[in-house]
Amino acid sequence: MSNQAGSGAGGTANVTQISFKDCTPEICPYEQSFYPYRIDIVPNAVFTGMFSLSLILFLAVFIFTRRGGTFTIAMVLGLISEILGYVGRIMSWDNQWSENGFLIQICCLTIAPAFLAAGIYLCIRRIVFAFGPENSRIPPEYYTRIFIPCDIISLVLQAAGGGLASAAFHSGDSTDTGDDIMLAGLSFQVFTLLVFMLLSADFFVNTLRRRRALGTAALDQDPEMVAIRNSWMFKGFLFALALSTICIFWRSVFRVAELSHGWTGSLMKRQDLFIGFEGVMITVSVWVLNIFHPSLSFGAMMDRKFGDDGKDSGRKNVDQAQFEMLPGTKPSTATSLTTDVRGSSRNTSDLERGA
Repeated sequence: MSNQAGSGAGGTANVTQISFKDCTPEICPYEQSFYPYRIDIVPNAVFTGMFSLSLILFLAVFIFTRRGGTFTIAMVLGLISEILGYVGRIMSWDNQWSENGFLIQICCLTIAPAFLAAGIYLCIRRIVFAFGPENSRIPPEYYTRIFIPCDIISLVLQAAGGGLASAAFHSGDSTDTGDDIMLAGLSFQVFTLLVFMLLSADFFVNTLRRRRALGTAALDQDPEMVAIRNSWMFKGFLFALALSTICIFWRSVFRVAELSHGWTGSLMKRQDLFIGFEGVMITVSVWVLNIFHPSLSFGAMMDRKFGDDGKDSGRKNVDQAQFEMLPGTKPSTATSLTTDVRGSSRNTSDLERGA
């Protein structure tokens, strides 16, 4: 980033260095502003409105249901950051040489998806309990214990990098250190999301595999859980959560590629890609969760405390016993058991006749 713009006239080689605060469209080209293009206000205004309405809907659902407080906090923080970020871009549309709008949009739009990802991480644990913890490779509570701290690390790195870059810009120093830290935070977010998607896919594949082998015994048979799994709202929520995760992942990969080429890289000059891979992706990710809200999908089960009374571990042992007793699961054990029982019966009969 640079706080000076060049101005030339009549095709001469003489270039006058002008401070950004003194630039206007009449004397400085837009390509030498904070943005290498003329900002289009329409999509930025649309995104501001869409995120504002999404924020209202998330708050409304929480007010009426009083469920999913932690999830709502994560989504609200993410949406407020998105709104502030696009307000910053609208401020920049009015004056593309003003650093305030530029720094607002860089910081807020960079960290916002980290909050949204945290909301997704909070949902997967309940999905695992809805189908049955024994279908998961890791205990359900580990999804939040692993991915929420990783998300916080990513958030801290991105925020710290943005702060250092901003401070360096104000002092006229190089912003490379802050940019590198911000890039590290984004890269770590991509890695975390990738691991999360792989574990989630593994859970669903394992659930389908056990369902084919065991039938309904592979799933939690709690009547409330059965009703949730059979509801169209829950089925839609599974699709919505998967789509939301993919959208945030896609956006994060794009931002890593964009920032890795520097502030003057080719991707930074593509407003169309920013609109599509930043604005549209995040808009889709939040709106599908507005429509298939987890509090509406899980109902009263949204805030249920699982595994605290030993009920779930007891049920897991019962399910495991049922699995072992199914025909074909342990043929050698079943055969030896039958042989022992029959042999014992014959011996008892011989003793009775001898008596």
